Amino acid sequence: MGLTIAQKIIKNHLVSGEMIQGSEISLKIDQTLTQDATGTMAYLEFETMGLKRVKTERSVAYIDHNTLQCGYENADDHRYIQTVAKKHGIYFSRPGNGICHQVHLERFGKPGKTLIGSDSHTPTGGGIGMLAFGAGGLDVAVAMGGGAYFITMPKMYKVNLTGKLSPFVTAKDVSLEILRILSVKGGVGAIIEWGGEGVKTLSVPERATITNMGTELGATTSIFPSDEITEEFLRAQGRAEDYIPLESDEDAVYDKIIDINLSELTPLIACPHSPDNVVEVSSLKGVKVNQVCVGSCTNSSLQDLLKVAALLKGKKISDDVSMSVSPGSKQVLQMLTKCGALNDIIASGARILECACGPCIGMGFSPNSAGVSLRTFNRNFLGRSGTKDAGVYLVSPETAVAAAIFGEITDPRLLGKEAEIKMPKVFDIDDSAVIAPASEFEAENLEVLRGPNIKPFPETKPLCNEIDVTVGLKVGDNITTDHIMPAGAKILLYRSNIPFLSKFCFSVVDEKFSERALELKSSVIVGGDNYGQGSSREHAALVPLYLGVKAVIAKSFARIHVANLINAGIIPLTFKNASDYEDILQGDKLSLKDLFSGFENGEVTLVNQTSGKEFKLSCSFTDRQIKILKAGGLLAYTKESN
Repeated sequence: MGLTIAQKIIKNHLVSGEMIQGSEISLKIDQTLTQDATGTMAYLEFETMGLKRVKTERSVAYIDHNTLQCGYENADDHRYIQTVAKKHGIYFSRPGNGICHQVHLERFGKPGKTLIGSDSHTPTGGGIGMLAFGAGGLDVAVAMGGGAYFITMPKMYKVNLTGKLSPFVTAKDVSLEILRILSVKGGVGAIIEWGGEGVKTLSVPERATITNMGTELGATTSIFPSDEITEEFLRAQGRAEDYIPLESDEDAVYDKIIDINLSELTPLIACPHSPDNVVEVSSLKGVKVNQVCVGSCTNSSLQDLLKVAALLKGKKISDDVSMSVSPGSKQVLQMLTKCGALNDIIASGARILECACGPCIGMGFSPNSAGVSLRTFNRNFLGRSGTKDAGVYLVSPETAVAAAIFGEITDPRLLGKEAEIKMPKVFDIDDSAVIAPASEFEAENLEVLRGPNIKPFPETKPLCNEIDVTVGLKVGDNITTDHIMPAGAKILLYRSNIPFLSKFCFSVVDEKFSERALELKSSVIVGGDNYGQGSSREHAALVPLYLGVKAVIAKSFARIHVANLINAGIIPLTFKNASDYEDILQGDKLSLKDLFSGFENGEVTLVNQTSGKEFKLSCSFTDRQIKILKAGGLLAYTKESN
């Protein structure tokens, strides 16, 4: 039996376990990346482990999230990350150099290599044939120290592409189409491989858009073959030596095969407040638009923005629309400037924002109250834009331009002739904004600088065999990490200060939760299906840990969040019977009995002391995960192991 692309990379990096679906395996990690919203905590964890030097082939620290320096907090975090990177062997990408996934694709990613990043959209690297995973900061810290990365051996899905995209239909529409087919939880537990003859019609930036959005499916990761198109991209980046061919075997076996004819796709749009709430753009014709944002790690490549510039050339955006454009990297910005395309964008009335995540994570450019915002981003969760009552839609750059010009949602095919652009054979290379680390000898005398906003990792304690808790919060289905731990300009600057950050925990859902949890001292959260979907931010586990949350009981969980909960020492449990969810109310007193034997048997007993009812909860922990939970989290377990 042949192997898929992902299985080949897994086989070459397997440290422990067997490639049996559903069993735990561990992988050697070649590269890591962090960004500043998660990086400060990841490096604090790395230091706490007592590790002197990273052991990966390449680790890069990016500054792309908290780039607004309204006070000292963000600047202090950036200084801390730069100094800790210099000392411990990590490359440092300065603020303004670009979004981590765009820059990593351009300058560091290699086909056939493994990558984990403390950002859920790390699978963008699958666009050049990397096996790239989003992970929590603790997992990244361990990998930087040479430790293996543990996952459950995934299922293998394949999407067969045929045909060719029609004018004004884009890779973003392919992403929205697969979300329409599978939903935001349809990829859970699976790696999605993209193949078929249609793959040859897609450039690397287009492929990267698709693997980027695979995160919204809940997929473990997504991957494309590494072929002559990959080689052409790497050659243009001056990295031809990094190319290797990589494809699946003809007799590879998949758990699910999905066929998409690119020729049949039309422009699509995801409506509020979920990436899978997808309809045809033409069905919303005439809806007034207040704001348009182009950028993010999904659609900020040179190819994307050259198309935007060509469509805007000689035109003005509507008087009623505010438009922003955020180039994905310094390289993109410089090349737009050099060819005159940037001037075409500026002349249209659009605002040019920094090469950073910006509005995608609520870092400025929030819509007006009850406003309609069309964004080329990957998420439109409630409140993520910074305006809770805004209607945020996800679209392609072409659909975004059409809305900006006409002032309403418009099928981009009405723009007329498709924009003709010519991609350069060679990209401008300037890595001066990436600072190399010091040598091991030089690093001995370097000081790591910390500001007053940087606080230690939350205290953890070994787990007791039986715990009594109160239901501090009960929530419904599809609770995202943005619900649990919101982002945005007002909050992100406290990412390294868990005590202060805790004030905002679940504020989108229940503004009193943080205060209530502190009063309870020991509590549990009850959730519905797909609890914890969205970003990899481990703060969505670390902050509840600080607030005294001992367990989360849900109908089902998102992959990365389960790992983060376990790493934090919080027990993730699922209802054995989903209907039992209805019989637990906020404020109920619960007892979790005989946890240790329950972990071994896969079933924990819960007694609702308030109602007198008894329930069975399911768990499926590996021996390693049980040890982590008993120790009080991955950090404590790692210290014990060393």
